[in-house]
Amino acid sequence: MDQLPAAFERAGNEESWAVADAISRVLENSEELHSWRRRLLSACMKGLVAMYSSNKDESKQEVERSMLLRLEELLRVVGEVDPDDWYSLVKTGLKYRYRDEAFLKVLNVAFQLLYKTESSLSQ
Repeated sequence: MDQLPAAFERAGNEESWAVADAISRVLENSEELHSWRRRLLSACMKGLVAMYSSNKDESKQEVERSMLLRLEELLRVVGEVDPDDWYSLVKTGLKYRYRDEAFLKVLNVAFQLLYKTESSLSQ
């Protein structure tokens, strides 16, 4: 199960994320759920970075939109990110999607969530 999030980074399709959702439901009310969601958040950010780097022309907008929604959802429940993943997402996202309204909206929400006073990144 530890290798599954890495597969989600590369896949970027809804079928693979449906598996992640099913695993999350199974882990509900368990001690492993937070750790699982952290790994999913990292995979989601890495997947977006890979999409932005390889699809500079925004040709897969629907897939990107669903990943952005998933990113926002995971940020709300996890509340913290790996600094390296965050740096890569912001850098690559702003480089290739600085005009994309959906990306900028999720980035704004992420800033608000991550940089509040009790956040691990704001220190």
